[in-house]
Amino acid sequence: MDGYEVLFFFEVLVGGLLAGLMYSLVAIGFVLIYKTSGVLNFAQGAMLLFAALTFVSLVNYGAPFLLAFAATFAIMIGLGFAIERTVLRPLVNRPPITLFMATLGLAYVIEGAAQLLWGTQVRRLDLGISDKPMEIAGLLISSFDLVAAAVAFGLVAALGAFFTRTRIGLAFRAVADDQFAALAVGLRLPRIWATVWAAAGFVALVAGLLWGARLGVQFSLSIIVLKALPVLLLGGFDSILGAVVGGLIIGASEKLAEVYLGPYVGGGIESWFAYVVALLFLLARPSGLFGQKIVERV
Repeated sequence: MDGYEVLFFFEVLVGGLLAGLMYSLVAIGFVLIYKTSGVLNFAQGAMLLFAALTFVSLVNYGAPFLLAFAATFAIMIGLGFAIERTVLRPLVNRPPITLFMATLGLAYVIEGAAQLLWGTQVRRLDLGISDKPMEIAGLLISSFDLVAAAVAFGLVAALGAFFTRTRIGLAFRAVADDQFAALAVGLRLPRIWATVWAAAGFVALVAGLLWGARLGVQFSLSIIVLKALPVLLLGGFDSILGAVVGGLIIGASEKLAEVYLGPYVGGGIESWFAYVVALLFLLARPSGLFGQKIVERV
């Protein structure tokens, strides 16, 4: 390849890596719930949509950015506590498929409530972040993607510090390792689960604002969860670091595939290539790169 082709390759690669971090933001919400309760929360996409719609509605009503963010954060905390109390707690110790179906139904309930409150029209969300390309080391990179990447890294660093340096974070890890042992030492699981759902609500808020600013606040935001599933399969359902690494792999592979393989298969490969990668990886390593391997004794 000549110099231009090499430069173009790295532009596509970096763009894919930055897009992958956007996927990771959604996947982290899944990880938080699954890590402590073993529930695959399919309602995370609906929570993302609900957070974005709440925020943009408050801004359109004249609320300042920080006030709208704080109010939406409080609403998402309340939503998280309500979900834990009304959905998760009554279904404790039920089969995983039951919990999954409950969150699937919850997703439709949240979307229906959002449609009832705000309608179905697309809303523009301006976070004041420019999307003009910036030249870095000869590469043209979206400034919005750079800001989103910085937010993703900041969120991961904050969650990492939370899980390793705070008492409640250590309690989360204890519950994730062994719920019965956590109960034996006096940890209150309902309170911990409620806090985790509230944290997942905050992650949904951050992801919802970034994705809403990128695509517009619309009901198609809720299906972004489908993009997070390959990320989780690669990185592992119980690893925050895995969500980031999986997002980077998926983002880079689908962008490169679209550019270099798409012309040979008619284009549109970006929409499904991530699932091919995840399927192949699933056959080789079912627990993901950083997921905890399940050992069953018979």
